[in-house]
Parts: sequence; structure tokens; C-alpha cells
Amino acid sequence: MNDTIKAKIMSLPDVPGSYQMLDASNHIIYAGKAKSLKNRVKSYFVGAHDEKTTRLVQNVVDFTYIVTRSEKEAFLLELSLIKEHKPKYNIMLMDDKTYPYIEITKEEHPKIIITRKVTKKNKNIFGPYPNVYSARETVDLLNRVYPLRKCVTLPKKLCLYYHIGQCLGPCVYKIEPEITQNIIHEIKQFLSGNTTNLVQELQKKMLEHSDKLEFEKANEFKELINSITDTTQKQQIIFSDAKDRDVINFYEDGTFIAITILFMRAGKIIFSDSSIHDFYGDTTETVLDYLGQFYEKHLMPAEVLLPERLENDMLESIFGDQYFIPKRGDKFKLIATAYENAKIHLETHLDLYLHKQNKTVGATESLAKLIGIETIKRIEAFDNSNTQGTQPVSAMVVFKNGVPDKNSYRKYQVKTVIGPDDYGTMKEIIYRRYQRLLMDSMKDRPDLIIMDGGLGQVRACKEILASLYLDIPVIGLRKDSFHKTDAIIGLDEVVIPIDRHSPLYVFLTKVQDEAHRFAITYHREKQSKQIFASILDQIPLIGKTSKQKLLEKYKTIEAIKNAPIEDLKALGLTTPAIENLKIALLANRE
Repeated sequence: MNDTIKAKIMSLPDVPGSYQMLDASNHIIYAGKAKSLKNRVKSYFVGAHDEKTTRLVQNVVDFTYIVTRSEKEAFLLELSLIKEHKPKYNIMLMDDKTYPYIEITKEEHPKIIITRKVTKKNKNIFGPYPNVYSARETVDLLNRVYPLRKCVTLPKKLCLYYHIGQCLGPCVYKIEPEITQNIIHEIKQFLSGNTTNLVQELQKKMLEHSDKLEFEKANEFKELINSITDTTQKQQIIFSDAKDRDVINFYEDGTFIAITILFMRAGKIIFSDSSIHDFYGDTTETVLDYLGQFYEKHLMPAEVLLPERLENDMLESIFGDQYFIPKRGDKFKLIATAYENAKIHLETHLDLYLHKQNKTVGATESLAKLIGIETIKRIEAFDNSNTQGTQPVSAMVVFKNGVPDKNSYRKYQVKTVIGPDDYGTMKEIIYRRYQRLLMDSMKDRPDLIIMDGGLGQVRACKEILASLYLDIPVIGLRKDSFHKTDAIIGLDEVVIPIDRHSPLYVFLTKVQDEAHRFAITYHREKQSKQIFASILDQIPLIGKTSKQKLLEKYKTIEAIKNAPIEDLKALGLTTPAIENLKIALLANRE
């Protein structure tokens, strides 16, 4: 324990609060909460600890703390700090996984859509679903049964969906709010598992058409009934109250922990999810940290079942009054089932988890050691793309803890450079990116910048950073004569060969490929849009408004070639205009 830490511990108050452990680079590497800051922080630096806690403490050179009025406030502050700083030794939702949900949109004329962005403000969101295929299968069925709007934007004319009875035609006819609300109520009943009335109504229509010898129409209703049966009866009913529940339990071996959530909807278990994590500190606090993050991103059901060993004063902070700890009965058996799933998952998937960690977090640790910096949490990598100097663009990809953070990716359209000038392009983009970073008070400052190129690109980046008075480590990825990365241009511009069979090489190749993919995709998108726009200018009956609609909806020529005529009509294009469009694009292909 260094003198700074020793002196600060002596002055710590005996009150609730959140503490943050700092490494040599002043990064937060662990955030925790405590009833007593003095006792909790002191416990890290006195007495014997297990190997994991010892590893954490060895990396701590200082700490900070924030006093709160209660342990509950400290817990909420801890969750906020974990979300913002992603400390290395806290449990986290590493892969930012989200589940698909079905949503009835909050519009005058609503649609049924699949979304991964859930909001508690909209009560008409249902799920989660185990995968997009399962959600899409249900949405397709709902759209066949219930005549809500299908078009992204309301057309000026009735479309095919109206004529086949799958839309009420709000683009032309006034639809009373009561009619829409009744349809939404029926959809909610369907998604809650109450399909008896619907099936009976469809059976009645099927028999009516059969009696009239309209066998083709009768068969359509029969297929609908079969689809409903397949969709709603895949799971066994466990509770007749048809309540939505999550069932949670965990299993740990002292070093790793597996957390399992069984998702029960309408009284049926629809799927389960298990994940493995490293953890440091108390098991209960670790699981609570995970669940606090999980339910910030996902909808909470009517009831969450938890194991007795998780009983804690902080549960209300996460679940309010929606949690229950069963001691006996069927709910207790579900808790035991979740425990068995967690145990089996840890025992059978640990090797896969360690392999993934070695390729991500382990690779960044190897890279940090190789180039001589303390730690690497956030990497920003750049690549340029152009075609002989035309449509020049650049792109930035971001990796956090060795995993792509696609929400942080950025596209750049080059503004000041004319012609194929790779160094000039890189200088412009680096300046724009890091001037903006300064304006944002250095929020999301990277620990390392990777240039997809050799010494020239590295020096171009360093020159701009120096002009902004920024000191951020920069390395380059040098390629050989076969255009394969064979070495790193280090911080001191020394060439460092890398083993092509190592996890580090695999990781750097992934970063490089992702930056190239993102840049070239953006370039092709702009190039295609320019070609597309010039073709549209030459087509009779395609005016300025139609051109704008086509450019907004379809990003490529290929997409519009394959567009259904009904969709083009929904954009407001006339039949002659569509015929001209198809002829022109066919000629362009030839």
C-alpha cells in the first residue's frame, strides 16, 4: 500500500458512498458501493485475499469516492459509473446484446414492427423473442390477420394490402380511433396467448367459404389457423395466470460466474439465456450489478423470480415491487431449474468463454504490453476509401475491451482534399475527430489510435494531434508486398513484427478488416447514390419529388430493380413512371 492510499484511507468517512479504484493512467478500473466507505475500501488493502482480488489491488495506485445519503443511492451511482466508464474489473454486458421485441407504434395509424430499442413509455411492446426469425414469423402472421397499416409512409392511393384485406386504407379513408384501438386490443390478446376467440372466428369463416364451395379461400383460413396454432403452442403452459416473468439464478466456482435468465411469457417459458463472466468481490453484489445493467436495457416483466441467496436491500432499487423470492412450490422449482442451467452452462461453455476472452481482452492486454502502455480499453481505428480520388470518405471504428462498439462508429465525408491524397485525407479527418473530442471535454478519449497504414499515416496523425496539444498513443499497421499486415509501427516508430498465429494478430486483423469494411461500404453507398441520382435525372416522368423519395428509400440501383411494383406505387409513382424506371434500370444493367 503506497503512502497516498494509506493517508486517504485514514481520512475516509464512515458513511455510505461509491468508491472508484484508479490505475496508473488514472482510469477507473473498479467501481463499488459501501455502507461504510472507510471499512470497505480499507478491506482491500489489509489482510489476505484470493488471487483475483489480489490482482485487482496490484493495479490500484489511487482511489476516489463520492459520499451518498444511503447505500441505495451509492448502488445507483455505482451502476451509472459502470455504464459510463466500463471499468475493467466490474461485471458488464460485454457484447451489448439486445433482444428483438414486437412493437405497435404510437402513431395515429400504427404499424406492427420489430425493434431492439425498447422504451417503458410505450405500453404496446411485447417480448423478448429469442431471435429475429421468431419475431418476424409472428409479425408476418399478425399482419395477415389484423389490418393495420403496412406502409412506411402513407401513400396517396390505396395499395395492394387494402385490396387483399390486410389494411384499412388510412391513406384514403378516415379510420375511427375506436376501430384502431379494438384491433390493438385484439393483437395484445393474441400476444398474451389468448387466441381462442380468433381461432373460432377464423374457423367460422373457413366453414362459410367451404359451404359456398370456395375451397381456395377456405384453405387460406385453414393455413392461418395452422400458423396461429404453431406460433402460440410451441411452449408448454406452466402457470395458468398467463403472467410475464423472468426467472433468475446463478452459479459460480470462485473465479467465474454464470447467470441464467429464463424468460416466461403468458405463463410459458419461451427461451433462456446464460452468460459467463469474470467477477471480483462479493457474489451477490456482482449479480446485482449485472441485473441493474440488464434491466436498464430490457423491459422488466410483471414479476421477476429470484433465489433466496440474492436477498438484499438493493433489490428494490432494481425491481421496485416486481420481484419475488419463492421458498417453496412451482416457482421455487423454476428457480432450481435456472440454477441447473447456470451450472451446466459454466461447466460446458467455460473453455469457449476463455477462448473468446483470449481473442479480445487478452489480445488488448498483449498489445498494451508490446507497445509499452499501461492499459487499452478504447481503441479508435481509421481507414480511407476512394475511387481514383472521387467520392473520398473516411471511417472510424471503435473497439471497447476488445469488442466492436458499433454505436460509436463514425463516417466522414472528406471536405478539403481533392484527388487521391491519403495523407491529406487522414490529416483532415484526424483534425475533425479530435477537435470535436476537445469540444466535448475529452469524453470518450481513446487509449490508442490505430492507423491502417505505415509510417506516413502514423506521422500524419501525430502531426495533427500535436497541433491540438493532445498526447494520445498512435500505432500503424504495416502491410507486406501481399497486402497482409506483418508488423506494427510502434509508439517510437520502431517496426515490431507480430506472430501471425497469435491472438494479437487475429485481433489486429479484425480491427483492420472492420475499419476497411466500414469505410468501403460508406464509399460504395455514396458512389451508388451518385450514379443512381444521375440515372434518375434522365428518366421521363420521374420528377424531383419522386427522385428524392427513391433516393431516401432505396440506397442502391440493385435495391430499386428488385422493388415490388406495389411499394413503388406506395411512394406515389404512377404506372407509366414505374414502367419507365424499370426499362431504364434494365438498360443500365445491360
